[in-house]
Amino acid sequence: MRWENLTVESGGNPPGNAALFGADAVTTRTFDTPEFRGITFHEIRARSIVNRVPGASRMPFEWTVNPYRGCTHACVYCFARKTHSYLDLDTGLGFDSQIVVKVNAPELLRRQLGSRRWLGEHIAMGTNVDCYQRAEGRYQLMPGIIAALRDHANPFSILTKGTLILRDLGLLKQAAAVTEVGISVSVGFTDQELWRTVEPGTPAPERRLDVVRTLSEHGIGCGVLMAPVLPFLSDDSSQLRATVRAIAASGATSVTPLVLHLRPGAREWFMSWLAHYHPHLVRRYERLYAEGAYAPKWYQRRITRQVHELAEEYGIGPTRAGMPRRLPVPEPVVPGPTQLTLL
Repeated sequence: MRWENLTVESGGNPPGNAALFGADAVTTRTFDTPEFRGITFHEIRARSIVNRVPGASRMPFEWTVNPYRGCTHACVYCFARKTHSYLDLDTGLGFDSQIVVKVNAPELLRRQLGSRRWLGEHIAMGTNVDCYQRAEGRYQLMPGIIAALRDHANPFSILTKGTLILRDLGLLKQAAAVTEVGISVSVGFTDQELWRTVEPGTPAPERRLDVVRTLSEHGIGCGVLMAPVLPFLSDDSSQLRATVRAIAASGATSVTPLVLHLRPGAREWFMSWLAHYHPHLVRRYERLYAEGAYAPKWYQRRITRQVHELAEEYGIGPTRAGMPRRLPVPEPVVPGPTQLTLL
């Protein structure tokens, strides 16, 4: 594993840059419990936790915090899979089962937020891998992270598929009382059979919508990122209607559709899954994504228009006044060897 090659860009550093962490800073653990069987955790002490998004990114924020790399949610389409290759880890099963844990994330964040150089800008979480994946149940990094953001009244947003966020409801309410907090839950579809094969490690869609409902009942507005919409699998009019209707019933403040994109790493893994479960769709996907990672603009516009029309029909309005305008909508960030601190 290429731990020794991880570096961080710093304009003041001499050639070679400082190592993000060394081999002696890595502890590898396995836990023989049902929820973690087959999972390997690589515990590291990171040197940086607040990461700047590259200037070329279309994300509506500049800073992220990612306490984990790799994700036991095992979503076959996850754009972050490619990042595992920079550690010589497999982007398929390895991404699902080899989890990097930045065990010092809370203390590191608190120190960085207290720096005179930090200007209190918005921090997005969950835009690479889910900060409320199963590992969080054991390592419990998010309470310390949220507490640090609360204590510094630093605005932040969280995107998740995990129900574990409700464990931190009290902290979220405290933070929302002193700063801008935005929560979004990702629910791309409500089809049970599709969910079981394409997002096998995630809570069921209805459980995620229960999270939206619970947050709303406690005065924390929550939007839904309807992502990904899967061409020919979750995009017909009846499926879109069922999903938007369920989102509306949960009390979501907004719904934002996002069509599947297939970057290298994710593309190969997704297409392998497609060939196994839906072989008749392989040629259609090859044609639809022949020009690159994104579906054609005409297709994206069609889905967006349909979802927005359904949202209006079911009474899902724009984000309410006082809620953050930034939704943590993920976009692939594929780093070079000197950009791994972004993850």
